[in-house]
Amino acid sequence: MTFYQRLRFIQRKSNSLLCIGLDSDIRKIPRSLLKHRNPIYQFNKKIIGATKDLVCAYKLNLAFYEAIGKQGWGTMHRTLSLIPDDVLTIGDAKRGDIGTTAELYAKSLMVDYAFDACTVNPYLGEDSVLPFLKNKYQGAFILALTSNPGANDFQYLNTQGRPLYEHVISKVRKWNSKKNCGLVIGATRPSDLKRARKLAPEMPILIPGIGAQAGNVELAVRYGCDGKGELAILNAGRSILYASHQADFAKAARAAALKLRGEINSYRGKLFP
Repeated sequence: MTFYQRLRFIQRKSNSLLCIGLDSDIRKIPRSLLKHRNPIYQFNKKIIGATKDLVCAYKLNLAFYEAIGKQGWGTMHRTLSLIPDDVLTIGDAKRGDIGTTAELYAKSLMVDYAFDACTVNPYLGEDSVLPFLKNKYQGAFILALTSNPGANDFQYLNTQGRPLYEHVISKVRKWNSKKNCGLVIGATRPSDLKRARKLAPEMPILIPGIGAQAGNVELAVRYGCDGKGELAILNAGRSILYASHQADFAKAARAAALKLRGEINSYRGKLFP
């Protein structure tokens, strides 16, 4: 089963486009967990246990694990072992370096950690991206238009009559010989998300920004999905992880995830009956 096929299968099986970002912050988790030797692992274990039937993917931003030192690498491995095989794992590392270094980054993410997909920065060009695309069963979501304010610094620059992010999408389509490329487009930029889907009708789009960043969920579904109401992965992190800071945090996370999945599916039902 190719990466695209697996994503469709998982989204249909779970009836979900929701991805939870496991960007677990030691400063924000319930204080009751701090008594454990590995509080982040205990937090992730509870969150995954409470939500794994509601999602199509979990996304781990490596910065939150690297920042806690040596224990962080083991925590990431242990967290990945908790995620069922019928849920995608995305390593959000935004790697991007010259070819020889990219090869090693790709080995770390795609072999050692065995993520199903990762995020890649295309700024250094083709040789910095191809190492992440070797295995047709694993995908790479390539940054095209991000949700943060600083995206305006470069991603909209006009070159040859088009914004830079459109050139990125064109290049990614050329690199997509194994049908395992995806795009990252922020939910905070709905009109550009609509344009991106038109330019790349066949690609999965990872869409951050529908939670704490307040991106419009309806527009993310309308413009992010393909013609079948699939291949959009809508990521929310803080709004689910920290729905409660008390002992009931896992129960609250499930309620928040269930509500958000329901909202997403209500728009899918209207737009893609």
